[in-house]
Amino acid sequence: MQEIKPANRVHPFAPLKEKTFGRIWSASVLGNLGQMMLGVGAAWEMTRLTSSPTMVALVQTAMMLPLMLASVPAGAIADMFDRRKVAMAGLTVSIVAAGSLSLLAAAGMATPFTLLLFCFLIGAGVAIYSPAWQASINEQVSAVNLPAAIALGTISYNVARSFGPALGGLIVLAFGAQAAFGLNALLYLPLLFAFYMWNRAVLPPRLPPEGIGRAIVSGSRYVFHSPLLIRIFIRVFLFGLAGATAAALAPLIAKELLGGDAAIFGILLAATGAGAVAGALFVSYLREKMGTELATRMLMVVSSLALISVGLSHNLVVTCIAMFVAGASNILIIALYNVVVQLSAPRWVMARALSLFASAMTGGIAIGAWGWGEVASASSVEMAIIASGVLMLLLPAISFLIPLNAETPGGAEPITIDFEPEIGLPITMRSGPIIVEIDYCVAEERAREFYNLALQLRPLRLRNGGYDWSISRDIADATLWTERYACPTWADYLRVRDRHTAADRAAQLEVSQLLMDGVKPVVRRRLDRPFGSVRWRQESPDPKGPESGFIAH
Repeated sequence: MQEIKPANRVHPFAPLKEKTFGRIWSASVLGNLGQMMLGVGAAWEMTRLTSSPTMVALVQTAMMLPLMLASVPAGAIADMFDRRKVAMAGLTVSIVAAGSLSLLAAAGMATPFTLLLFCFLIGAGVAIYSPAWQASINEQVSAVNLPAAIALGTISYNVARSFGPALGGLIVLAFGAQAAFGLNALLYLPLLFAFYMWNRAVLPPRLPPEGIGRAIVSGSRYVFHSPLLIRIFIRVFLFGLAGATAAALAPLIAKELLGGDAAIFGILLAATGAGAVAGALFVSYLREKMGTELATRMLMVVSSLALISVGLSHNLVVTCIAMFVAGASNILIIALYNVVVQLSAPRWVMARALSLFASAMTGGIAIGAWGWGEVASASSVEMAIIASGVLMLLLPAISFLIPLNAETPGGAEPITIDFEPEIGLPITMRSGPIIVEIDYCVAEERAREFYNLALQLRPLRLRNGGYDWSISRDIADATLWTERYACPTWADYLRVRDRHTAADRAAQLEVSQLLMDGVKPVVRRRLDRPFGSVRWRQESPDPKGPESGFIAH
């Protein structure tokens, strides 16, 4: 994986000196503090309303499921529109939902299913907010501070988690769950104000925005044709699936394994959060010393041993130490994967890539929380946690089947194509399909080498928006090769041009180096099914006469 050069190292807290990021990050600590209180209040309230371990575990599922279901369209929206406004809209949804839940709980109208519904709605607001916030970090900090800012993004959540759950437990004991729900709504307000104060520079788009459906499809296609991102998403899903017990069953760990109350539950979550804060400070160090691949494999083993220890322990101190270790290793794994995603995905698809990453991770956690809750119901809490640790121990072995070190992140910076295509037809943005053909002249002795390199162009064309890619060889001239792909419309073709990155150009240059000396590639752009470009005007008395005018669409 990409190494961090000593000259490029920055202090872990250096991004906080950048005004906009520092303001939003500080407010996010308060927002996350409120979210932690919500989690404690909702989980403990559920233990009061029902004795079912499955229902208790479903609180975690209800809060995580929206991140799996809504984050993909939310990521598309964040890439299409002003990310500042999208983040504010998501926060508003969470504030309204949390305030409503507080009023219902205070009126004694909360039921297990009402609790799950409003936890889902609050999670939906967070799902809208999160991709916009994460994708805008690179707009708020300088490039040299970006990795440290990403790590701080995880610290923001875990600073709150290190003391928020314990505080939430005390508030629940003193004032009831409705107080925790109300504070959740109030503590989102500074974050909403921080985004309101951000004077974001918005560049007018050169092209009209894609529709939401097309934006989701194009983002998904980018990820599908990016092997490195696919591997990361599979692995983070499996990691979430295996490790969901620590958070989902934490109320039952406190209640059944340790014989405690809401305060003990808060202490356990605080230990996990403190471990996560400590772990996040070592993201850059581990990337430099070990690389993402080796570091994540080692951390999965550490997390596995910590989970097994939690399952076997009935001592508060031992359990807290194990939860601390699990929190540190878990957040390091997530942060290391997140850094790779942000270094690999170009800006035009950044929010969608991050939302798919979050969807994979939280989807694994949501499914895992439900599954381990069922295991706990069928056997015991101890058995569910130990089984979770054993499954986690298998993940390093699985990682050898889907390794990350086959590719190096980077090259995602955009490039400008410094020439405009020649146009002989007055086509519109909706004209299409557009067929692009590129002719290459290659000496026969280099044919196999060229063919192997040309195949590497396929994922680049497809993930930027092309379809039906092919490479062919002329049967009459063995030196002539033709690369071909299609775009649905002229606007889609222009988007493909705008999406070129340094990695795309490097791959194209590598192919071009195999061409015959002095012969450059020849590019042809064709309008497929060009019926509209040859229609004659209806008002013409004679379509063949001198007054007939051909119009293009």
